[in-house]
Amino acid sequence: MPNRLARSTSPYLLQHQDNPVDWQEWGPEAFAEARRRDVPVLLSVGYAACHWCHVMAHESFEDEDVARAVNADFVAVKVDREERPDIDAVYMAATTALTGHGGWPMTCFLTPDGDPFFAGTYFPRPQFLQLLEGVTSAWADQREQVLGSGAHIAERLRELSAPVTGHALDAEVLETAVTRLRGQFDHAAAGFGGAPKFPPSMVLEFLLRHHARTGSADALSMAAATCAAMARGGMYDQLAGGFARYSVDARWVVPHFEKMLYDNAQLLRVYTHLWRITGDALARRVAVETAEFLLRELRTAEGGFASALDADTDGVEGLTYAWSPAQLVEVLGEDDGGRAATLLSVTPAGTFEHGLSTLQLLEDPDDTGWWAATRSALLAARQDRPQPARDDKVVTSWNGLAIAALAEAGTILHEPALVAAAQACAAFVVSTHLVDGRLRRASRDGAVGSAAGVADDYGNLAEGLLALHQATGEVRWLEVARELLATAVARFAAPDGGFHDTSDDAEELFTRPRSAADNAEPSGQSALAGALLTCAALTGDTAMRERAEAALSASGAVAARDPRFGGWALAAAEAAVAGPLQVAVVGAGPEADALLEVVRRSPSPGLVHVHGDPDTTGIPLLEQRPLVGGRAAAYVCRGFVCDAPVTDVSALRAALR
Repeated sequence: MPNRLARSTSPYLLQHQDNPVDWQEWGPEAFAEARRRDVPVLLSVGYAACHWCHVMAHESFEDEDVARAVNADFVAVKVDREERPDIDAVYMAATTALTGHGGWPMTCFLTPDGDPFFAGTYFPRPQFLQLLEGVTSAWADQREQVLGSGAHIAERLRELSAPVTGHALDAEVLETAVTRLRGQFDHAAAGFGGAPKFPPSMVLEFLLRHHARTGSADALSMAAATCAAMARGGMYDQLAGGFARYSVDARWVVPHFEKMLYDNAQLLRVYTHLWRITGDALARRVAVETAEFLLRELRTAEGGFASALDADTDGVEGLTYAWSPAQLVEVLGEDDGGRAATLLSVTPAGTFEHGLSTLQLLEDPDDTGWWAATRSALLAARQDRPQPARDDKVVTSWNGLAIAALAEAGTILHEPALVAAAQACAAFVVSTHLVDGRLRRASRDGAVGSAAGVADDYGNLAEGLLALHQATGEVRWLEVARELLATAVARFAAPDGGFHDTSDDAEELFTRPRSAADNAEPSGQSALAGALLTCAALTGDTAMRERAEAALSASGAVAARDPRFGGWALAAAEAAVAGPLQVAVVGAGPEADALLEVVRRSPSPGLVHVHGDPDTTGIPLLEQRPLVGGRAAAYVCRGFVCDAPVTDVSALRAALR
């Protein structure tokens, strides 16, 4: 019989609905039951595309012996970390504090009041059974110590959410951050640090912005080399486009095969911006292919974007994606199969497992026509293989990242279909996820869930809507973004000028989560700082800019100490130092389009732009901006001081230098 997760809308929770473990969702009912039965809570946190979550599920949660032990002595609660990032954040902090590391699946034991007293990640079945027995024994025989330990851990973690001392992210700090990143740069394989190696999306964006502001060759070389290495290696899908979550090795050869919306949205933006600076053909190709992957594989029927493709296929990691030389020959024939094996680094010994190889494209083929036909044939053959499952919940925050990336890529790369996809996504998310003026975290099949939006939902969606406003000139996206940011300031603000992850009326956990560090995606604090900064430049709202600068200062200590965990705060700080640079293009037709092209090709991190009819009301940068001599014109302002309007592209290009 299905357990209580059968009522869930989370794809991850539904994966566990037939477990013999009597799982239930997080909520007051679960903790009330734990108090009534006088037993601890077993909290298991994961997500649908997580490989080791699946492994632990198959080994333990589908096992009758494990289920008997859990059901007898615990209340079992399963949480989708992507749907409830607040719960994940506070208990991941506890897990990291107790063990020195974190990850998923996350396994925590809680008192009936929610205080964590033991935590870990993946446990093989024998160890997990021993752990269950040990916790049960401790709860029965050492209750006072267990409760004291949980209370002590909770109190220590509450101290970490106390107000922080501000640290300005000024030009000197930004320069030092580049120097520190150079010290951590992998000169042999690019990227930062060793294995496993993650795509440093926000750090790359910071480096590109720093180069645009300062001309730093060092910043550009690190960004360009890392982008090239990732795109050439096995972490990038050479047949269908899109990036896997990370590389298990330091040379980008073998990926962890899950594909996440947040990675691909951020990397789409990075490669687009790299092409804008360098004109590099590889950067443009990867940007276009990544956008195509998003539209083909992750777009939902409602116009939003699904969260991820699974790491496993039929329980086997990489089953869909890896190849042997013989398999290439089977699809392409002897000659072309051998040629493709050489090009794609498919070896007899294999670069992955079981004699199979991931596909790499370390050099471009000489015959582009042959490669296009070969790629098409291999992709068609791969489509006949079993395919990974899709986590089809639509997360507000990650869709905001996708809207921003598609809007910018569509305008910069002249791909109007991408802007249209961004518009459709924004229309769906705003109409479905914004309920009574407040954001919800996620929806599935067009039905919005009950989980409240967190800070990064507000920040990343506002960022996306502001990018879409600049791409289309539509005032409604600016208006919604302003409303979202006003709500965020009212509900999420911290006394030190930063932001909590949860609102002031959110469910009360043992501590109110807050992070100053950027990880796989922008923290809520830096996401809001960046969006507030952009909105301030578009509207001239000086109070909003002050809020943005205060939030950046609250993230400053982390970003200055370890730039790898402050990428988006540093990127936003580049915009703060360089801007605001405001450009309004009024008029229509070829002359206006030519002016707008110059603006969109400018990489200045502090630049915002709008375009539309002269003297448009409701868009501050267009108000009282007429045509000049009947011609389309560009109005350029720096720091709220404006130059005389220009009507030709050469003058505008000079004004933006």
